[in-house]
Amino acid sequence: MRHEHRPQPGDSASGADTPRVLPPMARTAGSDWSASAVTAGFLAVLVSFTGPLAIFYQAAQAAQAAQVDNAMFASWVWGISIGAALSGIVLSWWLRVPVITAWSAPGTALLITLFPELSLHEAVGAYITAAAVLLAIGLSGSFDRVMGLVPKGVASGMMAGILLPFGLEAFKSTGTLPLLAFGMIGAYLVFKRAVPRYSVMLLLVAGVLIAVFTGATRFSGVALELVTPQFITPAWSWASTFSLALPLVLVTLTGQYLPGMAVLKTSGYIGAGVRPIMSVNSIVSLAVAVTGGITIAIAAITAAMCTGRDAHEDPRRRYVAGIANGLFYLAAGLCGGSIVMLFSALPRELVVTLAGLALLGPITANLAGVIAAEDHREASIITFLATASGMSFLGLGAAFWGIVIGMAACWVLHGSSLKGGRNDKT
Repeated sequence: MRHEHRPQPGDSASGADTPRVLPPMARTAGSDWSASAVTAGFLAVLVSFTGPLAIFYQAAQAAQAAQVDNAMFASWVWGISIGAALSGIVLSWWLRVPVITAWSAPGTALLITLFPELSLHEAVGAYITAAAVLLAIGLSGSFDRVMGLVPKGVASGMMAGILLPFGLEAFKSTGTLPLLAFGMIGAYLVFKRAVPRYSVMLLLVAGVLIAVFTGATRFSGVALELVTPQFITPAWSWASTFSLALPLVLVTLTGQYLPGMAVLKTSGYIGAGVRPIMSVNSIVSLAVAVTGGITIAIAAITAAMCTGRDAHEDPRRRYVAGIANGLFYLAAGLCGGSIVMLFSALPRELVVTLAGLALLGPITANLAGVIAAEDHREASIITFLATASGMSFLGLGAAFWGIVIGMAACWVLHGSSLKGGRNDKT
């Protein structure tokens, strides 16, 4: 007789409660595998390697002049892929829940604004610091309390400010390759209306076809190439800690864990606690940081592909999608060199437009969060403008100053009426 963890009504998904875990010997997963679950896991990886990886590639280009060549970027791809693979497989098997993990896309967007002034070694040091802080939050079960320190509108304003320049760049590409840019914008609108779930993936296909038609690609040098991970010596500085590490913690919590846990909760997996998920992800993040892998966290958008009926009619068998997702990430990480070659063969305008259009959803959601913050809307707008401005002062970046100025505005303008930052529990 099989014994499985069944989420019970009233179970909390907060860090205070750890889900019941069955002994490994009591679990047999062979009969749970299905084509639908494996397909869902594959599609989640495919989506991650379109929009989010395009953002990561932009980060490498921003630092490339002095620090990052194709071999180094391949090591980055290896780090984020292996990290997502290990954490997703372990968590999905352990919790019997489809836990889909990925690298922090908002954190990657933040990284682009800091290169090339920030050294690669300082970036790795900031990754380690961020992972350690997230691990402490996860182990202590203080996720909800930490979220309560930052008003929701202010966090949304910072996120929207970080992501806005990428959305703008998508339309600026019309000045250099108008046929490609306008073609991709039109394709995005069609795909978003017809097949919204796969719109970004199909947009990549459309962009590549247009680029090939216009002769803007260089596929002749693409070949199968495995990755040799490179060790990057970490370095720490106050500037990297305050400009990257702490904002990375905040955007990962608000942009990944908060919506990611909400996806699990609304899908009925209310027994999947944030404590084990944050802890495992953070430990894996510490391990892959020295290869250039940015913070690993729970996914939100791609997670929805593996937690619903499309993965399997039986919610108890959807965890296979999380395991399959991890296995596909593992294969992609080992072949990261070929992935880098593919991105290098594409015109910059395609990558920029793809990344910008892929971020329209998160930009919209965070701007909506700013507007919805009725009790501290003005402070949220101030946070958004300060972050989007790209300001720099005392060697610290716009994300840091955006949150500092926004919190100060909250205290001055709304201090007497603001009843804590975040009332929604995950």
